[in-house]
Order: sequence, then C-alpha cells, then structure tokens
Amino acid sequence: MNTRAHHLYTLTLLILGLTGLPARAQLIHDHTLLGRYINKFVNDTTSPAKPRFLLYPTATFAPETSLEIGVSSLYLYHARGDYKNNRLSEINAFTFVTLRGQYGLNIDNALYGHRDNWLFIGRTRVQQFPLLYWGIGRDAAPNDPATVDAFSVQIRQRALKGIGKNLFLGPQFDFQSLGRVSFKQGEGRTFDMPTGANGSANLGLGASFVYDSRKNPLNPRQGFFGEIAHLEYSPFWGSTYRFQNTNFDLRYYHRVKKSQVIAWQGFGQFMGGTVPFNQLALLGNEIIMRGYYPGRFRDRAYVATQVEYRFLPFPFSKRFGGALFASLGTVGSTPAQLDMRKLLPAGGAGIRYYLFPKKDIFLRFDVGFTREGPGFYVFTGEAF
Repeated sequence: MNTRAHHLYTLTLLILGLTGLPARAQLIHDHTLLGRYINKFVNDTTSPAKPRFLLYPTATFAPETSLEIGVSSLYLYHARGDYKNNRLSEINAFTFVTLRGQYGLNIDNALYGHRDNWLFIGRTRVQQFPLLYWGIGRDAAPNDPATVDAFSVQIRQRALKGIGKNLFLGPQFDFQSLGRVSFKQGEGRTFDMPTGANGSANLGLGASFVYDSRKNPLNPRQGFFGEIAHLEYSPFWGSTYRFQNTNFDLRYYHRVKKSQVIAWQGFGQFMGGTVPFNQLALLGNEIIMRGYYPGRFRDRAYVATQVEYRFLPFPFSKRFGGALFASLGTVGSTPAQLDMRKLLPAGGAGIRYYLFPKKDIFLRFDVGFTREGPGFYVFTGEAF
C-alpha cells in the first residue's frame, strides 16, 4: 500500500499514546483488561523465553483512500523457548479497510527452527488498492501518473534447510496475480498500455541461498546477511508470461558502541523475458530508497545501496532512540543500461521507541526525503 504522508497520522496516535502511557498506567487498575494491555507497552516483565504478542489499531488518511482503519499484530518467539541458542522469529500482520471500499491483508514472516535446522521467509499480500504508474524507466516524468485500480495477490515463501553454520539452502515460490484491472490515465498525459495492463497471474519457481549470522533479524546489532535467489516464471506451470528474476541482497552490521550500530545494505534485481508491469523491479519502499513511492521508477534492472547509523537507544533515554540514513539507486532496461552517473538520492531520519526491551525490539518511525518530496513510515523492527 501507499506508505507516504498518510502514515503521519498513525505515528501521531502511536507517539501520543506511548509517551502518555506511564501516567495512564497509574490511573488504570492493573486488573482491568485495558490496564493489562497498557502495561505491556510500559513494563516489559515477561521472560525472554516466552512469546510476545501485540495487537493495536491504526487510523490513516490519504486522498486516494479517504479514511483507512486497520489492525496491526506482531507475534515474537524463540523456537522451543530457547532464547539463548535460537534466533528470534516473527510473524507480522496488518489488515485494513477504507471508506472507499478498499481493503487488504499483509503478512510477513521470518521463522527460524530449533538450532537453525529450518528457515522460512515469506510475505503475503491480498489487496484491493490503487497503484500509481509513472511509466517504465529512469526518465519517467514525475507529473500526472496513471492510477491502476486492481485486486492483487502476492504469496512468496522460501523454505530453507540449514546446511551449515549460518547457511541455508532451499526452494522458493512466488505467485502474483493482478485482476479486475481499471487503468485510469493521468490528466496531463496518456500512457501506452504496458505488458500486463489487462491483468495476469504468474507463478515463479526457483531456489534461494542464504548466509545469516544475525541473532535478531528485527534489530541486528552485529553480523552479516546475504541472499542470492532466482525464480523462473513459465506457462508450463501456469504463468501468463515467461520471464526470469534474479536478485541479491547483502547486509552488514557493526556495533560502534554499546548502543550504536552502523548498518549497510546493497541490493540488486535483474529480470529478463516478458515481464508484466506490476512485477518489474520497483524502486522505493519501506526498506530501501525510503522516500520514493513504491514503483515511482520501475524497469528490468535495479540496483541500490544504503547506509544507516542507529542510536538504540539514545544515551539520555531508556526507551527512545533514533537513526540517520542515506541511499542511492537507479533502474535500467538491462544491467548494461544502469547509468551510475545518474543515481537517485534519498535520505532521512527516524525515531525509535523500545517496545520490548527484553527482546530488543523497537517501533520505528522514519521520514525519507527525495527530490520529489517526503515519505513517512511506521513499522515494528528496523528497516533492514
């Protein structure tokens, strides 16, 4: 969904609620349901071995959706309750409806088995939600985008077997469909209909190889993550189009001081064949190139890098921290057409709230700035 300015209202609700919780907790008896719920935010007394579950409402507003009401949930646990030997696993879900009849369900998971015997990484998106389309390529003009109203489904999962210390290998699949498509042209210009403008359903099958030395994927303070993955989409197993997708994702984390971390990421995605417009490499999201609308620039090849300096928490606070980040990226029709002299810049800053200190989990609010304006993001856990 659109992660731009309408998330600011959600942030305001959360920050006002969190900063006022200690005083409210004194006024509400702990034996009441509301009192126990508030206590989860202000007093992290649960043993690190026990799972944690959080459920909270959200409310946002944007011109293309009107009022949006949603519910977010987060489930954290260590396999077999062994927090000393097993990594933190998470399931993050968000569902919403709007006054204009739009709706969606988003689920992200990163599940580590006992002593890293398995790793399941995935995401699910089911949405009736408008998308903005500026065209394809690095030179897509910023004005008068088309609006694509459609019902979309994405289900991607990797089932990886632990094959050595911090090493995982296994199959993956990606199913994406776009149906009930309404392609509304921009007021100031007319777009040629891209591949897949009438909808498509594509199934990709492939493999993924991962090296992961992070202890806590939601808030890494030291270690390295690397993934190389490939997917083949073919009519032989039901895809509308035949194309390929290869991507790499490299992340490095270094603890500078006890509560300060510098993090780096390099990302690349390379596609070939007949790629529908909704599955092209999309520049901009809540992870990397923050500040750009997802898909503001799209093409068959995409590279980006970012660096972030984190204060987790600030030296003068037990619950609040912050981050500074900057990124560069670009798209092209082929890897050879990626023009490194015309990299797109983005950067910004964010604040953090220590949600579960015993599991080292922060709630983050980031503001990303670009030449075309800001983007606002509210999520649980660090961006990468």
